[in-house]
Amino acid sequence: MGIFDFIRNAGKKREAPSDTPAAAPEAPAGESAEEKLAEMRTGNAILRTILSMNLDVTNPMVDFDDGTATIRGAAADQATREKIVLIAGNTQGVSRVDDRMTVEEEAPEARFYTVESGDTLSKIAKEQYGDAMKYPVIFEANKPMLEDPDKIYPGQVLRIPEL
Repeated sequence: MGIFDFIRNAGKKREAPSDTPAAAPEAPAGESAEEKLAEMRTGNAILRTILSMNLDVTNPMVDFDDGTATIRGAAADQATREKIVLIAGNTQGVSRVDDRMTVEEEAPEARFYTVESGDTLSKIAKEQYGDAMKYPVIFEANKPMLEDPDKIYPGQVLRIPEL
């Protein structure tokens, strides 16, 4: 799919577990060990979130560096691939996702929509499909990241599948 831009501080904060090792590996020149450790924790937190969603993906990997989450693995289908991109991109601190995943079952890509202040799924459905009552299509396309159709936030990026 490529590289996708997101709003860096609009996403959900993903916490690293308390049992994360305290020492970071050697940091590249110009980067402190603490910064490298924080990046590793963010990448691991994104990966744990992907795994917790029970998405059909093989060998997922996430690297995080300077605001960019690079994701790898093999998704079963295009929708799963897009959901993984959105999980990474809708994480606080992520400004870009570099999608290097493969997909087993090719399909047309969905459009992405960035939620604005005052948006609701009904309003987005009216704008995208011409029918506000099509909001469940958007809700279903963004599960399990969305748990409630009334809980979206400005800056969040959603999948808008073709009808």
